[in-house]
Amino acid sequence: MDCPVIQLAKELIARPSISPDDQGCQALLIERLDKIGFIIEPMPFGNTLNFWAFRGAKGPTLAFAGHTDVVPAGNSAQWQTPPFTPTIINQHLYGRGAADMKGSVAAMVVAAERFVEKHPNHQGRLAFLITSDEEADALDGTVKVVETLMQRQERVDYCLVGEPSSQAQLGDIVKNGRRGSITANLTIIGVQGHVAYPHLATNPVHRASAFLHELTTTTWDTGNDFFPATTMQIANIHAGTGASNVIPGELSVQFNFRFSTELTDTQIRDRVTEMLSRHGLEYKIEWVLSGQPFLTEKRELVTATLQAIHELTGQNAELSTSGGTSDGRFIAQMGTQVIELGPLNATIHKVDECVKVDDLQQLALIYERIMELLILWPPIICSLLKC
Repeated sequence: MDCPVIQLAKELIARPSISPDDQGCQALLIERLDKIGFIIEPMPFGNTLNFWAFRGAKGPTLAFAGHTDVVPAGNSAQWQTPPFTPTIINQHLYGRGAADMKGSVAAMVVAAERFVEKHPNHQGRLAFLITSDEEADALDGTVKVVETLMQRQERVDYCLVGEPSSQAQLGDIVKNGRRGSITANLTIIGVQGHVAYPHLATNPVHRASAFLHELTTTTWDTGNDFFPATTMQIANIHAGTGASNVIPGELSVQFNFRFSTELTDTQIRDRVTEMLSRHGLEYKIEWVLSGQPFLTEKRELVTATLQAIHELTGQNAELSTSGGTSDGRFIAQMGTQVIELGPLNATIHKVDECVKVDDLQQLALIYERIMELLILWPPIICSLLKC
């Protein structure tokens, strides 16, 4: 018979909760948390289901954040087994969401159940922030819940996000920050005309070539002790009508910055605007800021997480800020210490997504130990930090 973590993970994977359609995943989690005394507050926004749940009152709040939505499975014929039929093969649990991140969510809930059974009258507050809108637009999910919590001045001291952070083995990488992300949707304006009469037209591709060269060769910063250098990548570019004898009237370019704490989004906008003006271009530009960079320094949450990993795996985890964005960027706005810890990320969003059965079982133990260190025995963390 499957252990509790694997059984719950299977029940979640069996629900085809393609973002933002929850398909009953949260109802299952709410039922489990309600049984162990959590106060449940559903927070739906638009087509997105979210809930905030907490147990306890006095002392610091440790929240666990996760999402029940998954990306589409793609061509199911390419999978070894049906993507929404959880299957164990060679001690790996297969299914869409096994690693990202239904496995982590299952481990969180089971860890909370075990903790509460052992310590029903614990001090401090345990909490869960669960959304069904992380993999898609992320407009009505965690960001809206955080806005609500901030409006009523809720305090969340620590938050552990269950994103799949590990690379070679469970717990080898802990994400203690993420770079910011800002996208530009730029239109360079020219004058359409016949290619045989270029003097009667203005080719925006030609006009923009020097700007694009500068944009792609600029060193924006060199990073710092916590973040790699800011990067810029052109994601999409388009011009023309499809005809070979027409000079295009517009050039559309979409580019994205992943930026460190060495830059602000305002500085990026200003530098790009200065480039465009200096190259004498007529243009329109729209900016979309997906998230600011955040960093959790080595304080209570990081220390407790590293300690729990070392106790249960024997390894010394590495802190990292690499990778894309996560919902941690919204939670960090509350002044919360935020880290990400989850299973291996090698198969996320891929065909045959899977996670080791033993890893999920051990992940639940690590989560439970973090609860103990932060909620029950903060003096241990204080001694490690040399308070």
